Amino acid sequence: MSRRRVLGVLGAGAVAVTAAACGTKSESASTASTSKTPPPPVAQITYSPQLTAVPSPTAPISAKVSEGTFNTDVKLTNARGTVVKTELSDDRTTVTVAEPLGYGVQYTWSGTATGTDRKTVPLQGAFTTLDPQSQVNVVINIADGASVGIAAPLILKFDSDITDKAAVEKALKVTTTPATEGGWAWLPDDNGSRAHWRPKEYWAPGTTVAMVGKLYGLDHGDGAYGASDVTSNFTIGRSQIVKADANTHQIVVVTNGSPSATYPCSYGEGDVDRNVTRTGIHVVSEKHPDFYMSNPAAGYFNVHERWAVRISNNGEFIHANPNTVGVQGSSNVTNGCINLSTDNAESYFNTAIYGDPVEVTNTRIDLSAADGDIYDWTIDWPTWQSMSALVGGDDSSSQDAPATPSDAPKLSPAPAG
Repeated sequence: MSRRRVLGVLGAGAVAVTAAACGTKSESASTASTSKTPPPPVAQITYSPQLTAVPSPTAPISAKVSEGTFNTDVKLTNARGTVVKTELSDDRTTVTVAEPLGYGVQYTWSGTATGTDRKTVPLQGAFTTLDPQSQVNVVINIADGASVGIAAPLILKFDSDITDKAAVEKALKVTTTPATEGGWAWLPDDNGSRAHWRPKEYWAPGTTVAMVGKLYGLDHGDGAYGASDVTSNFTIGRSQIVKADANTHQIVVVTNGSPSATYPCSYGEGDVDRNVTRTGIHVVSEKHPDFYMSNPAAGYFNVHERWAVRISNNGEFIHANPNTVGVQGSSNVTNGCINLSTDNAESYFNTAIYGDPVEVTNTRIDLSAADGDIYDWTIDWPTWQSMSALVGGDDSSSQDAPATPSDAPKLSPAPAG
């Protein structure tokens, strides 16, 4: 083989080698480029409910991290920058909102979590709580710390009609010491719904009662939500029952099981229905040392009465009436109230407290829903239980029984001068 041919062959081989070397260099560069792209952080954060949800302000709200732990900079703030109370789990994988939020407010998550690969990921995003169509307020009849009589019902008066009474009743918890059988009943709506809790029998003296209503954030139906939670904590005082037999023309006050006073009196004349003292268990609801009453149906206006103890919203009181002293103990002549002498009325007034029962007997008309808001003890126990929205359903809103009858006597302001 000539030298020229050998060189030619060697040249061709060199070209081939060079080409192979170029290919190897390109592949190495590609591999190096790929190896420089960092893998994504392993920590993943999820939100419950999702950030796109519109939760109730009392719904469970949390954030959870997998393959990592939250750092101490984690927080939830409202639009004004106020930090919401949260709780971090012992393993630092879950942060939970630990206080009720506001209605219709935007909240923003912030902070970081560190993954098992030591890389940080942000806790971020915002959500807005629901903004209800309306909010429902409640008034409770018994103040915290009060001592009340053995017939006192616990009354919740709502400022609007509740359409989901079952949901509301589920949120109401009554705890008594000693344990006392009792239950809720929904009385007819009257410019708002009314829920009463009473024991099956009169309270035992000394019983402590605690009611908690978790109503804030609760759907009451038709877009209405509770404006706030409610509580009531009170005690049952001594036992005092007024035995009021219209045939005897007297009342007997029984305190802690023994007669403590007997007063001659006069009951309703009974010539017309509005002048009949109603038979049934009345409940003392308020008292006034002085008040002025007007009753157009009976033809009197701004009459000054003393030592008046209200026993129903139909206008029935136990009060002083010097004008009937001559027949007290022998005849019934009143417009439906129970009249005493001034001294006897004052004596009884000083012993009466909210919730005392007044048991009227032997008249021709029974106390009923038509006579006002506290007729609870005229309802037998099975019927009372059926008035629970959880036990017997609810049809009370279709009934007509206002808390104060339209024709009841009215308290009048004291005359000028």
